[in-house]
Amino acid sequence: MTLQADARSALTAFSHQDPNQRALAKEYQEFLDAHEDGVWRSCRVGHITASALVIEEQGRGVLLTLHPKVGRWLQLGGHLEPADASVLHGAVREVREESGIARGRISSVPVRLDRHDVPCGRDDDGRVLASVHWDMQFVVVVPNAIPPVISDESDDLAWFPSLSPPDVDASVQALCDDAERALSSPQDRGSKPMWVSFG
Repeated sequence: MTLQADARSALTAFSHQDPNQRALAKEYQEFLDAHEDGVWRSCRVGHITASALVIEEQGRGVLLTLHPKVGRWLQLGGHLEPADASVLHGAVREVREESGIARGRISSVPVRLDRHDVPCGRDDDGRVLASVHWDMQFVVVVPNAIPPVISDESDDLAWFPSLSPPDVDASVQALCDDAERALSSPQDRGSKPMWVSFG
């Protein structure tokens, strides 16, 4: 399965109680219909990205990164790479690269979608290019708040209480809320397990 086909499959499996999220999933599908390269950063108008909110099971702490370009606390994530077997694997890779966390379990499908405008790359004259990230957001669960390893992609990396994270924007708070719901919901979705172990 190509990464494009996997993204479509994940969007088909995506379910959310918010009708706006379900409508957004259809817009993601339409974006992929219109852009055969829509999973790659080279698609300048926009591209699919993968992120994950890391949450520790016992105390429900969340791991956030202080993003150097945005200057805000965000979940871990980024662009998909040719070596990624799936969007889910892309999210796991980003977690490993940005935190050093190598073991846990991840939601088998995204728990939330978030489309946002971003500065993404520069043209030949050095001008910042505008793009759109069509982010597919997963939840990674680890047993406890193990010390993360900060990467050069972050200004800081820290655990926060999930119910009272630092001053985050509405999209991160919404993801925290959906992560809590995912952890409280039944452990399967019909024939598709809700959680996949990695590491």
